[in-house]
Amino acid sequence: MSLTGRVILVTGAGGTLGRAICAAIAALGGVPVATDLTPGPGIDYPHDVTSEADWQRVITAIDGDHGCLDGVVNNAGVMLVAGLADTSFAAWRRVMAVNADGTFLGCRMAWDLLQRGEAPSIVNMCSVSGIVGGAKLSAYNASKGAVRLLTKSVALEGARLTPPIRCNSVHPAFVEGSMVDGIAAAMRDPTAAHEKMRTMVPLGRFCQAEEVATTVVTLLSPVSAFITGTEVVIDGGLTAA
Repeated sequence: MSLTGRVILVTGAGGTLGRAICAAIAALGGVPVATDLTPGPGIDYPHDVTSEADWQRVITAIDGDHGCLDGVVNNAGVMLVAGLADTSFAAWRRVMAVNADGTFLGCRMAWDLLQRGEAPSIVNMCSVSGIVGGAKLSAYNASKGAVRLLTKSVALEGARLTPPIRCNSVHPAFVEGSMVDGIAAAMRDPTAAHEKMRTMVPLGRFCQAEEVATTVVTLLSPVSAFITGTEVVIDGGLTAA
């Protein structure tokens, strides 16, 4: 499995998952292009994924700097833990804008540049919350459900091209780090919530960011050349019951 010389855009690269994905790409010889809303060390371009103009700026810069784009990982995302009555329309729209609109724009705005690649691949970061519902996750569930089916539609369209543009989604459960901590912090008793989440997982532990990153780079690489339109679940058995 190799990504030697392949230029791959990773959004939300400043977070736990984004950093792990960029490291995994580089470890396989690829060239991660890291973007994030907040500029900082390791971030190549500041990037608001909800802005079409910002997407155009980033894609134009990648074309100028690298002359190609072989993959996109639409990783930028936000979570909202709130009851339905406590979810404002503005909060709903913010979650949908980042998670659903941002992923759509990532697929759409990179499409033409990806078609110049030899084996282009899109990986959309989703969640088990795009497959099963959860209390106090109405906005997040809806946004990730949208990403799940957007992925399948993009994959079917990309399969008709020569070379095809593959598109798959990755669905982790509780990833240790800022994600788990953020969910727990929104609960009445964060310590108890943290332990409850852990015990919900049949394997008895949280997912590690590196485990998700390994799956992402597999889907980006030639070893997955016949995989498109699928959802890869990384949940320790959470959705098996």
